[in-house]
Amino acid sequence: MAPRRPRSAGALPKTARSGSPGKPPLVEQSATQTAEAGELYAALDLGTNSCRMLIARPMGAQFQVVDSFSKAVQLGQGLETYGRLSRNSMARTVQALQICRRKIDTHGVKRMRLVATEACRRAKNARDFMRYVRRETGLPLEIIAAEEEAQLAVISCASLVSPKSEQVLVVDIGGGSTELVWIDLEDVPPGDRARAIMRLGQGFNQPDGPIPAARVVDWISVPLGVATLKDQFADVEDDAARFALMSWFFEEKLADFTPYASGSPQEGFQIIGTSGTVTTVAACHLGLKRYDRNRVDGLMMNSAQIDAVIRSFLTLGPAGRRADPRIGRDRHTLIMSGAAILQALMRVWPTDQLSVADRGLREGLLYAQMAGDGVLEEME
Repeated sequence: MAPRRPRSAGALPKTARSGSPGKPPLVEQSATQTAEAGELYAALDLGTNSCRMLIARPMGAQFQVVDSFSKAVQLGQGLETYGRLSRNSMARTVQALQICRRKIDTHGVKRMRLVATEACRRAKNARDFMRYVRRETGLPLEIIAAEEEAQLAVISCASLVSPKSEQVLVVDIGGGSTELVWIDLEDVPPGDRARAIMRLGQGFNQPDGPIPAARVVDWISVPLGVATLKDQFADVEDDAARFALMSWFFEEKLADFTPYASGSPQEGFQIIGTSGTVTTVAACHLGLKRYDRNRVDGLMMNSAQIDAVIRSFLTLGPAGRRADPRIGRDRHTLIMSGAAILQALMRVWPTDQLSVADRGLREGLLYAQMAGDGVLEEME
């Protein structure tokens, strides 16, 4: 299980000790504030590998994105070896956060939730890094626990839950950790299952009300994501051998989470995968020359289709993956560790179908803020 809070602080980059005073802190959202009609919301996810932000306005039961930002900052580079965030990684990340600050200012956003995840949960110098961010950008960045990260990933995928699904596994493959949440919907009427999933954003132990609650059978945060798993096997030279080792190593971490492991697919089971790995595999399966979220989000893939894409990645080899525009420059070094995680999950969960979700923590943060403010219509 991943650590749940940052450990003791350490040294900052020199620029943080003697740098500019930064911008004044933004006003943080509080329970006493109320949202105005059409007000914009921001959600930022600072992970082990990437810094990503969405700015959106509520629209019916969904929201409309008006601006976005994504950059690979590699905040967790060297974390596996040294247990600390490096000076260069922190400096890269602050530069990206300064861009986010400018976008927030430009759009006049007042309602926001800006969170950091696994790298900051694990780093010994995370507290100093948070102070550095506040000083240089004024952003109210906070470190969230693994359980809240899992809750937010779950509610972002609520609309993808099939009314026929009685057992759902939501998987969020991150840079530094992978969150898995197993949900039992057997007692929830089919038409109420999406709404029951949304209520899990308030906590995994939901009391029954007028509608039976979704029941979280189990959840786990595995401290292995695409970046940290890759680092574990960086010394293995053979590409295929490294992939196999990564997949089996990840599967070992699921030993206490797979009571339904079965040799054959079963009805009523659904797995929803959210991550850059999953969407990249889906886009490659579709043969997209340019990424199209409308075609990827909600796509159903079977195990044979997923395996075929992964085999094509292995056939390409490291040099071929680096040159393949479908994979992208930011992901070519991480795609095989992500594929290893995905393949392991498809082996142990009793379905051969995967629902692809181009959504995750940022979308969950937006849904949670908007639902809390009462500006979203109830999901059908």
